[in-house]
Amino acid sequence: MGSGSELSLCVEAADKLNAAGIKTRVVSMPSWELFEQQDAAYKESVFPASVSARGSVEMASTFGWERYVGLKGKMIGMRSFGASAPLKDLLKKFGIQVDNVVAAAKEVVGK
Repeated sequence: MGSGSELSLCVEAADKLNAAGIKTRVVSMPSWELFEQQDAAYKESVFPASVSARGSVEMASTFGWERYVGLKGKMIGMRSFGASAPLKDLLKKFGIQVDNVVAAAKEVVGK
């Protein structure tokens, strides 16, 4: 799951995972506030309770994503403040790359 510009990275990772036989879907989460206003049936359709293998990708911060990835999920994103560099370098430093998303997903599903 991602909230914006990370979604293209999520889609690319999902394509690789699906090609490897790991059933994957991408969830666009542009607004936690709007999501929380939805009824329980809608929330269940987006995040089925039966699916505990979840991950988030967020360029800004991993803070808050734990409520959606759950105890077994993985969060990829910035875990500190004050980094300044070209975007390409920051994405690498914080692991916000397709191969890292694929690796985290494989770890979550035990493959």
